Amino acid sequence: MDKLTEIFGSAREVTDQVIVTDLLVTVKTAIINTAKAINETANEQLRSDLKRKLHAHIEQHERVFSYMMEHGYYYPQTPEQQIHVLNETAETVLTLNKD
Repeated sequence: MDKLTEIFGSAREVTDQVIVTDLLVTVKTAIINTAKAINETANEQLRSDLKRKLHAHIEQHERVFSYMMEHGYYYPQTPEQQIHVLNETAETVLTLNKD
C-alpha cells in the first residue's frame, strides 16, 4: 500500500472497490488494444502470440468481474444499482487528493 500512497499522494480513501474498478477498466482496455493489434499485424507468429495474450486478458477480466460481483461492486443486471455504485466510486476517487 505504500506504493499506492506514493502514487496517489494522500490516498486516505483508496478502497478495494476503487482499485478493482480501475483494474477492470485496464483489463477491458487491454482486450480492445490487443484485438486491434491482432487485426493489424501481418506476421503470423506475432498474431498467434497476441491471440494467446488476448485469451489471457479475457480470463483475467472474468476473474476481476467475478470478484466484483461477489463483493457487491458490480451489478450488470440492475442498471440503477450499478449507476449508484459507479457514482459512489467516482466520489471516492474525486476525494483522493483533497485536503
